[in-house]
Amino acid sequence: MRDLPTILAAAREIAAGPVRDNAARTDAEARWPEENLRALQAARLGGLVVPAAHGGLGQGLVALAQVCETLGRECASTAISFGMHCVGAAVIASKATPYQARTYLEPIAAGKHLTTLALSEPGSGAHFYYPSVRLAASASGFRAAGTKAFVTNGARADSYVVSTVAASPDAPPGHFSCVLVARDAPGVVWGAPWAGLGMRGNSSTTMELRDVAVARDELLGAEGDQIWFVFEVVAPFFLMSMSGTYLGVAAAALDEARAHLERRTYQHSGTSLAEVAVLQHRLGTMWAQVERTRRLVYWAAAEADVRGPAALPALCSAKAEVAECAVEVANQAMTLCGGVAYRDDARLARHLRDARAAHVMAPTTDILRTWAGRALLGQPLLGL
Repeated sequence: MRDLPTILAAAREIAAGPVRDNAARTDAEARWPEENLRALQAARLGGLVVPAAHGGLGQGLVALAQVCETLGRECASTAISFGMHCVGAAVIASKATPYQARTYLEPIAAGKHLTTLALSEPGSGAHFYYPSVRLAASASGFRAAGTKAFVTNGARADSYVVSTVAASPDAPPGHFSCVLVARDAPGVVWGAPWAGLGMRGNSSTTMELRDVAVARDELLGAEGDQIWFVFEVVAPFFLMSMSGTYLGVAAAALDEARAHLERRTYQHSGTSLAEVAVLQHRLGTMWAQVERTRRLVYWAAAEADVRGPAALPALCSAKAEVAECAVEVANQAMTLCGGVAYRDDARLARHLRDARAAHVMAPTTDILRTWAGRALLGQPLLGL
């Protein structure tokens, strides 16, 4: 099952089954969507971006965006949890040693291991690429100390890609590294369960590392490779997984609005809402916004998959545009559907809450717009 149509068919089947069935409960209970993720693993989709040489499906950004859109239409929490697993898998795969391939990539491809990222910190804000977690050399490898925040799949995934300050005492400023840490490693302490306004099932909790032992085999790449990982692997895979997820939210909100207009009539006249010109106009505008955003997302993914010249501004702009699209379309859909959209069990209310996170999940929309402009002008991405 390595061709994209077959992969997407499997994703649609799971989305229409357990993902749809569990979506309301995931949101209401802020419940990590374990059943959904296990179904994706059982279908071998957990190895979506793992190279075929290690048993994976060998797919890239186009497939990731489309699978996340498929899942995001039914449950954004499931889509983001799956997406972050794929980002972590891509990071591990990019410079995997034989040990790391055997210990992580092969189990991921076999549906027996979940991974994720632990990059953000309480004081880093949107600048997730500037860690302060300390990594000190030890006789057997390293010891890590510090705190990570907003760790998607926190306390649930099996392994975590953790960014740190490089261990070497004479390392220059900005010299950062990435290591792998197990969920239950001695010294790892998990914070309170996640209780957010939206994306309520993603278990985005705090990870405290209290002098955690890290074997040298768990160092990803070489010391100081973190910035390379962030911009060569994390950024494209993260931006496409998020873009797909929020594209799914926008598409679902559009579908809800369209279905409402088709089924509702005015009791006093028998006129269908679908016959009202201003509502037709609004729905047409929403449809165009979703479709043009989808074209940008998929083109950006394809451009990045072949490392095309416009890949960087395209990736940045895709996630920024999706954030605008998801919030605006969900908001417009709420207006079109009227009072029924404000019920406690309304899907649109969930879509609107989930969509709002798109602007604040780093890199934020403002940062992405700036990065796109810098890329187009040939300026350093991390300039002042």
